[in-house]
Amino acid sequence: MLAAQRQSRILAMVNQRGSLSITEMQRQLKVSRETIRRDLVVLAERNALRKAYGGALSLERGEPEIAVREVMNAAGKRAIGRLAASLVPDGASVILAGGSTVQSVADALLQRHGLTVFTNSVANCGRLAGRNKNRVYMLGGEIQAINGAALGRDAARMLEHYFADFLFVGAGAISPTGWLMDYTPEEGELHSLMLQSARSAVVVADHSKFNRYAPVRVDNFEKVTHLVTDRQPEAPVAGILAGLPLELLVSDAQSR
Repeated sequence: MLAAQRQSRILAMVNQRGSLSITEMQRQLKVSRETIRRDLVVLAERNALRKAYGGALSLERGEPEIAVREVMNAAGKRAIGRLAASLVPDGASVILAGGSTVQSVADALLQRHGLTVFTNSVANCGRLAGRNKNRVYMLGGEIQAINGAALGRDAARMLEHYFADFLFVGAGAISPTGWLMDYTPEEGELHSLMLQSARSAVVVADHSKFNRYAPVRVDNFEKVTHLVTDRQPEAPVAGILAGLPLELLVSDAQSR
């Protein structure tokens, strides 16, 4: 296969998946890792894709709007939400990030009483405020329309004043290298701070987020105590997660 043909195939695969590891490209194309790396350099120099550690990111795809994500794997996310919410007793304090999977956690928390909730999500605030003697604090800042969530300096400064029993945060991606990743620097900064702001830090992510990349690495993944998902992760991320001091919880996505 000529280099130009191989590079066209790499670009097509990356654009189709949104992100792809060098290992997967090598498996598909039956060439060496060095060849793949050279091709990625060429494609990145053409601004056809973005290189990432261990793989590449599509420049044609970003994170879908929240309304789109709410209907993607909805049953799996509901099951994740129920399992994650089962960790929370009545009267607990909870930080809820934005995102469709965390919204499923908020839905499952509707049965709890006396929660103290800190959230940057407009939807989560609306779900839980005024119910069952909950106290809900909306983190300030500019609302990012794609997520329906407040981000930026104001949200971060307000969060610095609080510490909770539980945090629930989603994932833009969990890379083959075991990195928690997001799509914007503002998300990455706030979610990194959230991971330091609770006794139990819970990442909720459906199976589509594993072995993928997003543009921004989120710090403090080592603070995560639980990872709740709807399927057992596959290699290589499964091996990395097994070596981390967190509890992996896999929901029954078939239950309603």
